[in-house]
Amino acid sequence: MIRLSHFGAVLMARNREFLRDRSSWAWNLIFPVLLIVGLAFVFGNDNAAVYKVGVYPGATDDPFFSTRYVQFVDVDNLDEAIARVDRHQFDLLLDTTGGRYWVNETSPKGYFVERVALVESEAAYERQPLTGRAVRYLDWVVPGVLGMNMMFACLFGVGYVIVRYRKSGVLKRLKATPLKSIEFILAQIISRLWLVLAITMGVYIGTNIFLNFTMNGHYLTLFVVLLLGAVCLISLGLLVASRTASEELAGGLLNVATWPMMLLSGVWFSLEGAHPLIKAVSQLLPLTHIIEAARTIMIDGASFFAVSGHLAYLLALTAVFLLAGARFFRWE
Repeated sequence: MIRLSHFGAVLMARNREFLRDRSSWAWNLIFPVLLIVGLAFVFGNDNAAVYKVGVYPGATDDPFFSTRYVQFVDVDNLDEAIARVDRHQFDLLLDTTGGRYWVNETSPKGYFVERVALVESEAAYERQPLTGRAVRYLDWVVPGVLGMNMMFACLFGVGYVIVRYRKSGVLKRLKATPLKSIEFILAQIISRLWLVLAITMGVYIGTNIFLNFTMNGHYLTLFVVLLLGAVCLISLGLLVASRTASEELAGGLLNVATWPMMLLSGVWFSLEGAHPLIKAVSQLLPLTHIIEAARTIMIDGASFFAVSGHLAYLLALTAVFLLAGARFFRWE
């Protein structure tokens, strides 16, 4: 049975330790803000030189599909593809079976690729105009930046700290007290959880005031995704630190966990055209599901049930990490 007095004492001690370490919490707060502002400055004018055209259900022998400097993307879901045209993610959408095409009348690139299509194509397509606000690269990358900051704060903020406790003998002293391991682990989880969520929400709200991110979904749904994602990543950090006694080994293991997620979870770029094996590996990583769910909510306006698959996977991973971490945890 968990004794609240023991749990509360460890929780307050960990909170004070973090808040007194000004360099640590300042870095967790300032770094993502600087990163988002820097990306806004660099990619503020998101006018790429390559056109992107969606094709439903697939390209044909029409001469237009051999046009240079145009990327043709086969799509399976027509409604989702139309929504991407509305948000300027596709410059044009062709329905090769229905003889229709969609173009956003407010898109400069859509205007030019439409002119090329009308000249090069031998088929007759019926025009379907759309009007919608463009999704900037900044809007797309913000969930990745927030997720990446959460990942580092959760993994290193829990895993590395527990290893330091073990190496310095703090855990050995706690073992001699009536404190149970479950009380200690829960205190670490709750302490890091509210700090990570507070920093993440503070960064989002503070930068959103000036940059006005796209948000088509509900903030409560986004909060649930961030909450479950943070718990999952904290649990992974606890698993890494459950038996590790060396700070060097812990740092290596944490880097092994973070770098694949940095590269394969869609933090900076989309894996839409990647090899199927790369996509399959990315779906095993918790950060992928956090970022994909957050992007779907913010950009597509997805409901709670639309991201329930991501949430279920995060819950399953959390259970596995916690059970394994509790099983292998040692005080010394």
